[in-house]
Amino acid sequence: MTVQPPEPLQPVNLAVVGCGVIATPYAQGMQSYPALRLYGCFDVDPERARAYAEQQGCLAFESLEALLADPAVEIVVNLTVLPAHYAVTRQALEAGKHVFSEKPLASSSAQAQELVTLARTLGVRLACAPVTILGGAQQRALQELRAGRIGPVRVIYAEANHGRIESWHPVPQSFYGVGPLRDVGVYPLGIVTSIFGPASRVWAYGQAVKPQRVTKRGQPFEVSENDFYVALIEFASGPVLRLTASFYTTDKGKQTGIEFQGDDGQLYLSSWMAPDAALEVAQFGAVYEPLPDYTPAPQGWNWALALDDLARSLRENRPHRVPGEQAAHIVEILEAAHTSIREGKKVEVHSTFPAVAPALGQP
Repeated sequence: MTVQPPEPLQPVNLAVVGCGVIATPYAQGMQSYPALRLYGCFDVDPERARAYAEQQGCLAFESLEALLADPAVEIVVNLTVLPAHYAVTRQALEAGKHVFSEKPLASSSAQAQELVTLARTLGVRLACAPVTILGGAQQRALQELRAGRIGPVRVIYAEANHGRIESWHPVPQSFYGVGPLRDVGVYPLGIVTSIFGPASRVWAYGQAVKPQRVTKRGQPFEVSENDFYVALIEFASGPVLRLTASFYTTDKGKQTGIEFQGDDGQLYLSSWMAPDAALEVAQFGAVYEPLPDYTPAPQGWNWALALDDLARSLRENRPHRVPGEQAAHIVEILEAAHTSIREGKKVEVHSTFPAVAPALGQP
């Protein structure tokens, strides 16, 4: 008897809200996945929305309300700036749309938890960056650690050093208004929470180590948020994470990636972003060697990877792998860190989230 191949999934219509710089890599990434169709877009700048729609071959909506009123839109991709994340996501959920948001989910833990509750109540999906845990190297690290490759993990060192934004970005002030913990510290937090589950307590330090900056155009400005953080994060499952996040330290130095310290040895993931990151292991006290039977993936990061997972989860009626509950938990960790800095004490973290399933088909 001839076995018929499975029917291809019906493409899911997505609409982008916020047509800034990052929207183009998302659109380019969508072209790699047959389950995704970029259907429309909206931006508060109508000219930018029209230019994006022409470039990407989709509809340009005149208002967010018009986009949300279109029954063909299934998933809203929220690529707005952080202060708008909560309002746009809430409006989309209330319109009955599934939502994927750029990180972080909201500006406060209360807002993030409200969005999770709203999505659950209305029966729609809520997903959020960071999603680099879906990369090949990150999935292999998850697999090795859950299998006990280095024994019980008790200490983790993670580095989120992103250099000096003004050295490459023409308008860096907004980054310094958010700070490196919220902007890039969320990436290793996404990976570590995916592997080890929820955090329970945070103790943090923050400082503006270089408060006076100058843009590429020679315009002086002062940072409005700390540009250097160190956070100690205790996990309910046992490990302690020391996370460093900086807009001062170079990303080309030795302080990179995530190192997992276990009873029997160590595992090093060279990048929390790149799916082709190096993976090294060592028995306790021995020199690192490349992880056996592991060949880094040749491709770079695809920004639409989590969109494909979300779309397929809808068609396959399964949980998606970057749940809103985890994103809200990360927001609470960030808030706890800032509270700890302000009050000079450890801060409890109370939220939780379902265990993250490995991505099928990853090495």
